[in-house]
Parts: sequence; structure tokens; C-alpha cells
Amino acid sequence: MAEMGKVWLVGAGPGSVDLLTVKARRLLYEGDCIVYDRLVGEEVLGLIPLKKELIAVGKSAGKHATPQEDINRILIREAKLGKKVVRLKGGDPFLFGRGGEEVEALCREKIPFEVVPGISSCLAVPAYNGIPVTHRDYVSDVHIVTGHHRAGTSQTIPYEALVQTGGTLVFLMGVSALEEIMEGLRHAGMDEETPAAILPQGTTARQRRVVATVGTLAFLAREQRVKAPATIVVGEVCRLADEFAWYTKLPLFGEKILVTRPEGRNTGLTDRLRELGAEVLAIPTVRTVPIRDPVRLKIIEEELGRLSQYQVLAFTSPYGVERFFAILLESGRDMRALSHMRFAAIGQGTAGELKKRGILADYVPAHYDGESLGKLLAESLEEGTRILFARSSMGGAEILAQIEKNPGLAYRDLAVYDTEFTDERKDMLRAFMENGAVTGVIFTSSSTVEGFCRMLGADFPYDTVRAVCIGEKTQGEAEKAGMRTVAAKNATVEALVACITEKQEAENGYLC
Repeated sequence: MAEMGKVWLVGAGPGSVDLLTVKARRLLYEGDCIVYDRLVGEEVLGLIPLKKELIAVGKSAGKHATPQEDINRILIREAKLGKKVVRLKGGDPFLFGRGGEEVEALCREKIPFEVVPGISSCLAVPAYNGIPVTHRDYVSDVHIVTGHHRAGTSQTIPYEALVQTGGTLVFLMGVSALEEIMEGLRHAGMDEETPAAILPQGTTARQRRVVATVGTLAFLAREQRVKAPATIVVGEVCRLADEFAWYTKLPLFGEKILVTRPEGRNTGLTDRLRELGAEVLAIPTVRTVPIRDPVRLKIIEEELGRLSQYQVLAFTSPYGVERFFAILLESGRDMRALSHMRFAAIGQGTAGELKKRGILADYVPAHYDGESLGKLLAESLEEGTRILFARSSMGGAEILAQIEKNPGLAYRDLAVYDTEFTDERKDMLRAFMENGAVTGVIFTSSSTVEGFCRMLGADFPYDTVRAVCIGEKTQGEAEKAGMRTVAAKNATVEALVACITEKQEAENGYLC
């Protein structure tokens, strides 16, 4: 019989991955099974490691994909199988999240659990819209109310008591009842000129706000077709929204960018994009893995035994640097085996990985792509130089084609890791792309384009995809699939950001 597992009820916050707590983020990596709601942000879902088991129990207004009793049974079942179960819930588990019911079920079965509070939309969404729910000059109390009543019961909002407090009122899950809520406040004595706001899709690229009054908000929300999820705020503090708004003023606000790089290779890029206001979804379309085949490992060992015969060691990716030095140490060798060499790197990211090991790259092309690296080496190296390329088993033909233009050079193309296609997040990728909200997809290699197309299939309308590409080969692969393309000048975060921000549309697509 399996040892008893454990359940963590984890608040995922209002949508933005930056608003996850440190403990919530850690549990996404440590848990075995993630049971998640519809209101969990897409950024957060993209953060979940590929190998994790995912169980969707999403609920939407008026439709329960999985009844609460079944969700309870799933948590109990998975825990009894000995798993670390992460029950991932939008916002906070105990604030209108039915977390209490799930804890009751776990207690009945004597299953150990923890509750990890999350940042609630009742505070975060107004803040992202420039509305402080309390302000010394306006109001000192805030009241949080659910606008959604339990099936089979009548609405029981105590309007008169709420109006009498004079505090800020925040209604969650109240879009469908917005007109009823505003009418209830007016009938309870609230001045219809009291400022009020409805804030859909808060903390995401689709965030917007409608600021009006208690008397006009329902009409304007209906006119602008506001849909759930949205947070409703009523009170004088709503007057501050235009002056205090900050999120919508960030340079990349409104951009929803999908990044296709291998898992674990996105940190610098995604962090920078988010700092500038973009919503970033991470869906790897390829993965990089160490070589495990004994025959190929023997070939690598043989080349390590011949390091003295090479004068230049060239790398085409940061992971190539990481794997080569790991293999070097595993073989019983260290940096001294490379003391006679010069080093080449395809770009600053790869050069940076070398620098971490105390090595300054001797050759880095002005344009960070394979063809430019090959051309630089072919033109710079003296006759008789022998080059060892330590790179992926996939691609690289453009580099070698340039090297071969100089007959005085010799090279060995050594695969130190494999690049594989993956479809582990195929359904998630299609869901992200089909809702039409993704404004750009970043491709860092032609293999990421191919993996993207493999996951979506031949029937996907690729002409709707705006591809932000590194290198001509990557751009060509995206154009071949029918995508609208933009090419970054270099493989740097700054160059990619420039492509997204400039959006210089030309006759045949976008150019940077």
C-alpha cells in the first residue's frame, strides 16, 4: 500500500506569474500532481515543469466542468496514491475559493494538508488599475463581497449595511449580477454619482478598466461587453484611477508573448519582458537533453582525448557550454586540458556562459547567428587551424558551410547534447493560441519553429501568428509555415524587445 501523500491548497494569485508567492512557485516544482482551476493565470500554467501531471478541474460561470464533490475525490485519490498534490486555485484558497470545503474533505479522510495563501484579485486588480482600496484622505475600511450566490439560493448581499459603512466595496464574481448590485446599492441609499469601476482581466495583457458611477456602470459595462473575470470596485477611491494608473503605462503593456525556448532557458528573456509590462507564456517546443547513448558517449570521450590537436573550441549555445564542461569534468579532466585553446561563441549569451567559467571568448560575431559565426572563423583563423565545435546534434549546417569556404581550416563537429521535439504541452499551446490573445511568438531557432508547427498541426491558421525570430534561418522557417515575421538584429533580450516595441510594419511583414 502506498505511503500517504499530502495536499497543498495553493493560491495562484490573480493571473500574473510575478504575483505568485515564493512558496507557491516552489511547490509547482516540487509537487507530483497539479490540480488546477480555470482562473489560474496562463502565465502561471506556463511555469509548471513539463514532467508534472496536470489535472484540469476548471469551472466557468454557469458551467461546472468538474463538480466540487468530484474535485474533493480527486484530491483524496491522488494523495492516497502517495503523491504530493498541489491544488492550484486562482486568487486565495479561502477567499470565495471553496478551499474550506476541500479541507473538510481532507480532514474526514485524515489526509495531511497545508494552505498556501495567495494574493487576491480584490486587492491586486484594483492596485494594477491605480485604485488603492484604502486611502487616508478618502476611506479607511474596505469590504469584500461575493457577487455570485450559491445555486438554488437567493442573493443575500446586505446592501444597507454595506452602504452605511461608507467604506470601499469590492465585489468578486459579480459580472453577471452587476446591474442587480448597482441597483441594490442605490435602493439602499447610495448616491448614484458615487464613483464605481469594473476591472476585467486584471494583471494580464488584456487588463482594462471602465470607471463610471453607480448609476452608469452597468450600462457602460454592457455597452463595452465586459466579461468575467472582472473585479468591481465602488467608492471614492475610484476617482484616483487615471492619475495612479501605472501598469498600462509600461512599454509592453498589452503584449502577450509566447516563448518557445527549451525549459529552463527563458529566465533572462521572460523576466525582462515582464519588467516591461508584457504577459509572457512559456511553452517549450523543443527540449535539450544530455547524450545517453554509450556509442556516442564513447565518440565524445575519444575527442576529449585529442583536445591537444585543436586550437579553437567553438560553442553555439549556452547549454552547449554547460554540457561540454560537465562532460569534461565527468571524464576526469579540467580546465587545464583547454589551456592552449582559443574560444568562439555564437553570441553574448553563450559568451556569458563561458565567462562564468573564467573564460573570455576570443571570437563573437557581430550578428549572433550560425552563418555569422562560421564566416567570422573562416575569415579570421590562420591556415592549419583545427576547430572543435561542441554543440547540439540538430542543425548547424549554415556554420559548417561557411567554414568549408576556407580549405585551410579543419574542423570536428561534435554533438555534446541532443535537441528533441516535445508535445507535452500540446493542448495547452493550442488553447493559448486559439483564443486570439497572443500578440507574438518568440522563436530562437528553426527547431523551435518546427516544434511549434508539429504541436499545432497542419490545420492551424499560421497566418495569424506574428513570429519574432532570431536569425534568417529561423525567420525563413517561420515564413515557410505562413507566419508574419519580424527578425531581431541579434540574439539578445534587447534586440527582441526592440522588435516588439518598434512594430515597424513593412510590405512583407514586420522589420526591426
